[in-house]
Amino acid sequence: MTSIVAAVMVGYMGARLTWLAARPMFALPALARHNYRGRSLPTAAGIVLPLAAVLVEAGRGVAGAFGVGDPPGIGGVRGLTLLAALGYGLLGLLDDLAGGGGGVPAVDGGAERGFRGHLGALTQGRVTTGALKLFGGGVVALLVVAPIVGESPGRLLADAALVALSANLANLLDRAPGRTVKCGVGAFVVLAVAASQTWALSGAAVVVGAALGLLLDDLHERLMLGDAGSNVLGAVLGLGVVAACGTTARDCVLVGVAALNVAGELVSFSRVIDAVAPLRALDRAGRRP
Repeated sequence: MTSIVAAVMVGYMGARLTWLAARPMFALPALARHNYRGRSLPTAAGIVLPLAAVLVEAGRGVAGAFGVGDPPGIGGVRGLTLLAALGYGLLGLLDDLAGGGGGVPAVDGGAERGFRGHLGALTQGRVTTGALKLFGGGVVALLVVAPIVGESPGRLLADAALVALSANLANLLDRAPGRTVKCGVGAFVVLAVAASQTWALSGAAVVVGAALGLLLDDLHERLMLGDAGSNVLGAVLGLGVVAACGTTARDCVLVGVAALNVAGELVSFSRVIDAVAPLRALDRAGRRP
């Protein structure tokens, strides 16, 4: 568990350094979007999460070359986690920049949201950036879980669905400042306590730490994670379940995540949260009044 805490701290520092270096670029008008209160903020700031993960892995490689920590090179679950973060970060960034949202017209000509919206657009012959993210996310999920599950087609499909649906669920939660990060951190704590193979969570811990590095700015409405951050956090947590838990636990999580995705298509999570006092208090903690 000590190594997990250390990985979270390193990810936090990596995100702070990356954000401080990249912040001037997020002042560009092309990245401006309106949040839930109509304030214009830079979106896609969540791309800092995969960038911070790359920075941390580079630092590990340099340290390993000097005989400190792990040997140089990246592989195993850490490598798969980095691949998932980069893949979902790229797909999310594409959707943030070209898909519109927050009152900004979409380049692809529509403002479809959710599975029904994007699949409905496909039936009309229009390919939205959300549809590209949907199918691209499925491909990335298959790619990162395949080395873990081995030669088992059913397990491959189930675990890939777990990763992809976790990414989408995090995106559904990203409707208020800090909400996705709070939920992601809470889910990671439960995972770290319950997992049978905590060593497989070091890569996920870096990304969670990076999310914590953006939490205060997110709460104070200085940035928006966007799909580039929420999808990454969700996917990495889903992959953490696949890598660190047994098949029974993975199946249970898959059922729960799938149910929440369906619920998110039918009801507003924000309305549910606002209707339950403890959830409302947690959701608003740290936010601007």
